[in-house]
Amino acid sequence: MGRLAHRTRRTVVAALLAAALTVPLSAAARPRVPAPAPAALPPLTPATLATAYAANRADATRAARMAAAHGYSRRAAADRAIGSTRRQLLAFDGRGAGLVTEVFGDLAHAGHIAVLVPGSDTSLDTYPRFHRAAAALYEAANRGPGPRTAVVAWLGYRTPATVSTTVATTTRADEAAPQLRVLIRQLRAVAASGAHLSLVCHSYGSVVCGRAARGLDVADIALVGSPGTGAGDVAALGTRARVWAARGGDDWVADVPHVRVDLLLATVGLGADPVSRDFGARVFDAGPADHSGYFTPGSASLANLARITRGETSEVTRG
Repeated sequence: MGRLAHRTRRTVVAALLAAALTVPLSAAARPRVPAPAPAALPPLTPATLATAYAANRADATRAARMAAAHGYSRRAAADRAIGSTRRQLLAFDGRGAGLVTEVFGDLAHAGHIAVLVPGSDTSLDTYPRFHRAAAALYEAANRGPGPRTAVVAWLGYRTPATVSTTVATTTRADEAAPQLRVLIRQLRAVAASGAHLSLVCHSYGSVVCGRAARGLDVADIALVGSPGTGAGDVAALGTRARVWAARGGDDWVADVPHVRVDLLLATVGLGADPVSRDFGARVFDAGPADHSGYFTPGSASLANLARITRGETSEVTRG
């Protein structure tokens, strides 16, 4: 990229952060898509997994019909796809921007489980791209011999808009962190004894993982395309997990200013750069990935994420 383009991009990013410092913080507008309330389900165990999958598929199908009846054709199509008989849904809520937790693989018998946490602008309307990322990680992690890996695509929080003041604060991440902790406890109740759990956190999802990390029962936390975690360094995360970080060569998030400013009503900025030496993460190679390219099949970033999720830490190529 030329110097002029690089300076222009950095100026735009800095301007967005400046706006976050001066514009009153508010939630981004979200479509008020109607849908049924989520099903009431028994606690998750290996014996109740099939029941949960079926009930949530049925909810998605009902949500598709309701969205279509109210003229939300794009959402109706997304809900129909999610509710197909091939999908394994731990949770589904079609109301508003929507929430869904989808499982790839055999959750109860997997030796490794990776939870993929998405970044900004992820909703049921944009879910197909998140689904593709999870599917790519699942395929890459299950190449070759050894224990099988399950991947959990967790759209379990209201993501901020990329161009918004909210994305420059930890507010949405603070709201999401308790729900991510609940999910990890549920997975421990379902998973085989001794299963290796990891978090793969993309973009603003890394802020969520950072806010949830303290005492969380996971072995590895991988941050990709991260604008920050809200913490100054790995020690401040309060986790015993191995913390990994990577940034692709073409990722615009490199131009995000790493500051943290206390205002009257909120703290703006996401803190230290996770790939910096001072942060203290294990930096791995992400090749030339752009901000959306970390899960591209055949890429260095996806290969390393697969190794991390399998616990093959000695095989990870360093950045």
